[in-house]
Amino acid sequence: MNPDDALARLASLHGILTEFKDMAGVTHRTLPETQRALLRANGLDVGSPKDVQDEVRRHEEGKAQAIVRGDLVIRTNQKTSVSIAQPAQWEVLGETDGAILAEGRAEDCIDLPVLPDGVHTIRLKSLTHAQEVALVVAPSRTPSVSERTELEKVWGVTCAFYGLRSDASNSLADFDDLAAFARILGAKGAAFLGINPLHALGEAATDTISPYSPVHRGFLNTDHIALDHAVPPPIQNETINYVAHRRHHSTELRKAYSAFLASADDASRRAFEVFRQQGGVWLRDFARYEAISAKFGSDARKWPSSIAESKGQSPDQLEYAMWAQWLADKQLSTAQQTARSSGMTLGLYLDLAVGARLGGAESWGKRSAMAEGVSLGAPPDHLSPAGQNWQLAGFSPRRLKASSYEAFRLVLRQNMRHAGVLRIDHALGLSRSFWVPEDGSPGGYIRQDFQVLMAIIAIEARRAGTVIVGEDLGLVPDGFRKEMAARGLYGYSVWQYEKDARGKLLPPNQLRAQSLACFGTHDTPTLEGYWQACDIAWWQKLGWIDTKEAARATDKRAGEKRQLAQVPAPNPLPNRAGAGVRDSVHADLASSPAALVAVQLDDVLCLEDAQNLPGTVDEHPNWRRMYPKTLSEIETGPDLKKTAEIMAQSNRTATSHRGKT
Repeated sequence: MNPDDALARLASLHGILTEFKDMAGVTHRTLPETQRALLRANGLDVGSPKDVQDEVRRHEEGKAQAIVRGDLVIRTNQKTSVSIAQPAQWEVLGETDGAILAEGRAEDCIDLPVLPDGVHTIRLKSLTHAQEVALVVAPSRTPSVSERTELEKVWGVTCAFYGLRSDASNSLADFDDLAAFARILGAKGAAFLGINPLHALGEAATDTISPYSPVHRGFLNTDHIALDHAVPPPIQNETINYVAHRRHHSTELRKAYSAFLASADDASRRAFEVFRQQGGVWLRDFARYEAISAKFGSDARKWPSSIAESKGQSPDQLEYAMWAQWLADKQLSTAQQTARSSGMTLGLYLDLAVGARLGGAESWGKRSAMAEGVSLGAPPDHLSPAGQNWQLAGFSPRRLKASSYEAFRLVLRQNMRHAGVLRIDHALGLSRSFWVPEDGSPGGYIRQDFQVLMAIIAIEARRAGTVIVGEDLGLVPDGFRKEMAARGLYGYSVWQYEKDARGKLLPPNQLRAQSLACFGTHDTPTLEGYWQACDIAWWQKLGWIDTKEAARATDKRAGEKRQLAQVPAPNPLPNRAGAGVRDSVHADLASSPAALVAVQLDDVLCLEDAQNLPGTVDEHPNWRRMYPKTLSEIETGPDLKKTAEIMAQSNRTATSHRGKT
């Protein structure tokens, strides 16, 4: 086998796609340099042609010796037979304590009894070979909307949480503001309140502002902790000054910690100790990262090589980081309890980012299952014609498998703790991930173990009672949506992208029933921005499209606007979408078969500017805008009242709230 053939063979064995098509239908072949970079990122030695040959040999020898082929997925409460390649002794070890759940000897088929759900281990031993694989016992489906709400169709509001304005504060929103807005929406008959990710950004990362660029997705952003008697600095020009907020907030949070140490009651101390014990090694590792990053910076790739095993962090630093996580978790729990008690049938709709920052806490340490030397991204698509490099670490299929998927399970479990609904950002990554090598090689796709990951999602969602929405936008693999739906996940129907074969917007009655339907997201233009073609103007300004392409896109947009406003040519379109088009669009969404309908607060308030422009960092004021109205003004104003009335008219409001606005 020549070196190129061996490299291609190894790439194929480890799930690297030989080619892919972009948004325009152009086929991109995965070049040898990309194959090599992706294999290296997945933990394989490909430094020389001999190394590649050796890796191929080891893989094929292991496959030939295997008693079973890879990790197993079976259904909860169902007896199952598993074929084996050779006679073997076997035993199933439980996920929590390693207790033997079942055992026996089989010649060609293992007859497994009914087993509890979980990621167990099946240990096998033949005359010549021993093997351990994960045995994932999972429910057939994740929880449904009707199970959780006793309603077939519900509605809710999504917003940029950081931009909410309470009446008492004019700075970054806190968890008290979240609870207050949930209470308002519950009284209006909404079933859920959707917000941007709440993941930890890292205390040392003072200039990080994107909620989709966290340091660790298993822990919370302490910037949102509500502090008594702490007066935050005012915002500047209607945008958030994150550096000023963090400087002030960190000082006040340290004071609150000192007060806790000095005067906390016994119940609070016990609650913190329980939280710390339950957090275990993952919480302690995160606290260590926070403590080390305070001295050496937020990018662990730049730390001294000796620091990884250092135990020299101050106990007070570690305790403080864990205490801050406890306080954030406690306040988020209160916000979810408030949402539910206000009448929301689902409560908080949280968002799981696609990955964590390169060099952050999630990709640091011996328990990390992240790929190295690559970033997650996307080839050119409708969200960003130039393609994207997100500067985020993604799971290495090989490392994740070797660790029994522990890191993935932690992230899911932590994000479902206080979520009635969880949105999985870029759910396509559960099937295949687009990796952009740091060495400058072109990007390429690598397959993830889709069936195993979906089964684990089902386990964690059932345990938490959380409805799952998979954001399935972009270049969707064949069969992906069908498989996701079969597992009970809800798709993501963003109406401005839902089009037929001719490129026309789908009628609302053709939107998917098993989906969350919305007009737009934080990554798309608002309804008013769509009307004014703000996104097209930005694309041209940034050089992503030329003048002719912008003109074609604007002409196409005019036709879509006529569909939305139901204004046939040559009748003039309104200059602005305003409340009239907004109410028409919301009524159409409400009448659709979609189980969940989300309206953006930005659209309720008829705002023009988007929260984010994908593919930019500082060119566009991403993640900085405050809402122009306070929570009280939103509550008493006509806009939310009208939206609630529209949803009630389509029977999306729980009986106890119908007609109450």
